[in-house]
Amino acid sequence: MSMFSDPRWGEALGHLPDYLGNHVRVSVAALALGLLVSLPLAILARNRPVMRTTLLGLASIVQTVPGLALLALFYPLLLALASLTLAWFGFGFSAFGFLPAVLALALYSMLPVLRNTITGLDGIDPAILEAAQGVGMTPRQSLFTVELPLALPVIMAGIRTAAVWVIGTATLSTPIGQTSLGNYIFAGLQTQNWVFVLFGCLAAAVLALAVDQLLALIENGIRNRRVWRAGLGGIGIAALIAATLVPSVARAPSSYIVGAKTFAEQYVLSALIAQRLRAAGLSASSREGLGSNVIFDALASGDIDVYVDYSGTLWLNQFHHSDIKPREELISELKTTLAKQGITLFGELGFENAYALVMPRQRAEALGIRSIADLAAHAATLSIAGDYEFFSRPEWASLQKAYGLSFRAQRQMQPDFMYAAVASGEVDVIAGYTSDGLIAKYDLVVLDDPSHAIPPYDAVLLLAPKRAGDGALQAALKPLLGKIDITTMREANLRAGGGDAAASPDAVARWLWQKIDKP
Repeated sequence: MSMFSDPRWGEALGHLPDYLGNHVRVSVAALALGLLVSLPLAILARNRPVMRTTLLGLASIVQTVPGLALLALFYPLLLALASLTLAWFGFGFSAFGFLPAVLALALYSMLPVLRNTITGLDGIDPAILEAAQGVGMTPRQSLFTVELPLALPVIMAGIRTAAVWVIGTATLSTPIGQTSLGNYIFAGLQTQNWVFVLFGCLAAAVLALAVDQLLALIENGIRNRRVWRAGLGGIGIAALIAATLVPSVARAPSSYIVGAKTFAEQYVLSALIAQRLRAAGLSASSREGLGSNVIFDALASGDIDVYVDYSGTLWLNQFHHSDIKPREELISELKTTLAKQGITLFGELGFENAYALVMPRQRAEALGIRSIADLAAHAATLSIAGDYEFFSRPEWASLQKAYGLSFRAQRQMQPDFMYAAVASGEVDVIAGYTSDGLIAKYDLVVLDDPSHAIPPYDAVLLLAPKRAGDGALQAALKPLLGKIDITTMREANLRAGGGDAAASPDAVARWLWQKIDKP
């Protein structure tokens, strides 16, 4: 069977108009903003050494900041600014998705444009400048009729570099809510759908190369004074933008937006919720791959309408409680706390996805380890791996305090890779998730937590403040409450994250509904 006969290629192609259109939109806006700021600053700074050094230094520092971190930093900053404008002036704006992505990417585009513009202007033969002055040109006339046209090929080279950087970095905007070609990559990594990962990488690379070649055509036309070449390049870019933006503009906006975090279970549950809404005659779309804090803030501000969170995450991370309460009491207090922010805890789905320390069954039995208390005596000779946020979460601090855990080494990994790593002996222990189907696949054992250092993690449905009285939404979601047990969710997660045999989140969500809809 040909690799391209895999049905996941067809599924990936189906998402292309939406993902590519949004990717082009944010990239073009960011590049345009970057040029609008960088070009005047470069012209202003070229004869001012202190200003030039400062600008290039700051732009260089921006380039050292990882793209994902820069994108993530803009979201809370804009969220705070939106709250201030609402309080002071009576209007707010969305800090979710497009705006933080555009601002961060615009900063990323500035260095090559600043550097090449200054270099191009500095490289002009002084005799030409003297000749311009000799014929009576003012500095402004000399700039626009002589200097910029001569420097334009060098400036265009900087713009080409900036465009490639922006298009590549835009794939990282998915976790802050901006749909992009990165949706393929983040979803593919979390569900081990390597077709999606490959498709996303190829699509981003082809887009970057296409834009680079069209800009090269413009640059070549300018350098060789071939107007038709420059015009053809400009028409090509305009056609590319139009072709990718038309599907996004023509598509009617969804009435409901379903959020999802960055792991397979969330992709499945968001697909299930969206399917139930559509089955009830409501239009719905998903916004996936969001960070824990981003998704909660997006719900609170109304940028998404519903998503699944976990009681322990809300209790410890969102509301910073340090005490661990019994399940019913914790849920009750969460409902009250969330209600003060206008958020509705609509109900529990019926299963718990808690953090847990996990080991290979054979290794645990050989060492006589059944609980985390048993593990503590061996921890100094063992290594542990967790996801990207586990070791900075309150659960880890609580485990260390309760059991005095001190491991020989600790590593951070993409979640699905942790299970293969512990099964192969690359690490000894992982901080896994109790609803993960890979626990059974790799014959791992979940260690008991006799001190109850980890709180309950019931999966709960949260509704945005503007949906508190939405009867249609609540009626569509009510059949899900209390219907998904841990065994069923583990099997769903295994189906979604099973590597080459994995089904798409949409397909797994349909299977999950068939399982829970039985009388």
